[in-house]
Amino acid sequence: MDTTQRTEQQRSADRRRRELLEAADRVVLRDGPQASMNAIAAEAGITKPILYRHFGDKGGLYAALAKRHTDALLNSLRAALDAPADRRERVEATLDTYLAAIEARPQVYRFLMHPAEGGSGGEQSFDVGKHSAPLLRRMGEELAQVIEDRLDLGPESQRLARVWGHGIVGMMHAAGDWWLGERPCSRAELVRSLADLLWGRLAAAGDRIGGPGF
Repeated sequence: MDTTQRTEQQRSADRRRRELLEAADRVVLRDGPQASMNAIAAEAGITKPILYRHFGDKGGLYAALAKRHTDALLNSLRAALDAPADRRERVEATLDTYLAAIEARPQVYRFLMHPAEGGSGGEQSFDVGKHSAPLLRRMGEELAQVIEDRLDLGPESQRLARVWGHGIVGMMHAAGDWWLGERPCSRAELVRSLADLLWGRLAAAGDRIGGPGF
């Protein structure tokens, strides 16, 4: 098989995988954590063995969907952090971007962060920690890098940036999870309250020389 044939086959496989993920998204939007491989295969117009061939099992499909949605969320968070606004406004915009994302697609959020609620139709449910913790860890590392690139935090800058990155992600996740379930206040009120909590040390830190600024 020559290079052109291999390239075309890879493109076809990638395209088919995207189509299957889009079908899975539609089912997850409807069913949340109860989304089953049977329902996803039916939505895609294929048999379940073909779905397994592409993703292995529900865990493999979950991982692919998680990457898809985490990539999109991280891109949105980076855009909010780099927007032409003052630092406080960007902090609030970043918090609001996360909360708006989980509010807009609560069933997707529950599928990714509370997968053990699923497991209908004889399928094994997920271990929440096993599957959702890596997503939060990735977001924490990404945010840590953003902070390190932009702020001068002194001689322990790298370590402190990681502490802040993971701490902020943990706060957003825990507060957002509680807020999505109970709706005790408006999104804007929650954003302001969380920004107030973060603001003291963020306001005092200087921009890193040569960095993109924050």
